[in-house]
Amino acid sequence: MYPYSEKAENKLIIIAGASGHLGSRITHHLIQKGAKVRALIRKGSKNPSIAALRNSGAEIVEVDFNNHLRLAAALAGGACMVSAVSGLREVIVDLQIRLLNASVEANVPRFIPSDFCIDYTKLRPGTNRNLDLRREFNERLDRTNIRATSILNGMFADLLTGEAPLVQFGLNKVIYWGNADTEMDFTTMEDTALFTAIAALDATTPRYLRVAGEVANVRDLAKAASLAKGEEFGIFRIGGLGLLAFMIKSARTLFPQKKEVFPAWQGMQYLYDMLTGLPKLHPLDNHRYPEINWTPLREVLRKGK
Repeated sequence: MYPYSEKAENKLIIIAGASGHLGSRITHHLIQKGAKVRALIRKGSKNPSIAALRNSGAEIVEVDFNNHLRLAAALAGGACMVSAVSGLREVIVDLQIRLLNASVEANVPRFIPSDFCIDYTKLRPGTNRNLDLRREFNERLDRTNIRATSILNGMFADLLTGEAPLVQFGLNKVIYWGNADTEMDFTTMEDTALFTAIAALDATTPRYLRVAGEVANVRDLAKAASLAKGEEFGIFRIGGLGLLAFMIKSARTLFPQKKEVFPAWQGMQYLYDMLTGLPKLHPLDNHRYPEINWTPLREVLRKGK
């Protein structure tokens, strides 16, 4: 086991985006492990989850993210800056750069950016808007002397029961484009949060950590759905990846939604990238922290309707 928590109770972890779905989970796991957590909240925020963060034991600090000196002061004493923010350029690039500059100013030794995705380093720039923003910020991050660790987890498995259209529960089918044998990476948000919390306490992390709660192709997804629901699920090929690319282009033209973080065409882009097999995570670091029991897809799919 890695000595990540020599004295976890003496480590201060600073989190931006702690009120979000992922950030709140990371905060929970850090506090469970005895760490001190300072959650940076936008000044004047009325987010109802702030009270829950405070009650959990997190220190709540309201900050003006545009005030460099005040932001740097809020980061003082931190062992690691964890970013779990979500958004477009003004957040993933601009806000994170302000967090990065403040971290350097405050001598915070480590920075975990808000990546939590497939391996965008293997993709051609220009193919996925949201991943391009992460690539742009990380290029800036690598020009500093701070020790950075990006956590890549494939797709959040939780999306398979809602936003991701692969598993069609009403039809007992798993639909796909391209090759049914292409392997993809899926990790629950809860497992990703736990892994991130442990990594934040581990001063020995490398530049990239890659994890997958389960690696599965389309056929594996059908087997997992069958086990989860006690009914036979089949697979149905809609067409090749060229058809999916055409659908993405059409959706982006008809419904551009440029200010939306996850419009339909963005989710389709993400799925397209996964189905190409290019951003497959390798090697996996699942065993780095052996206390994590990774959630299998069949357990996730039990919640599907």
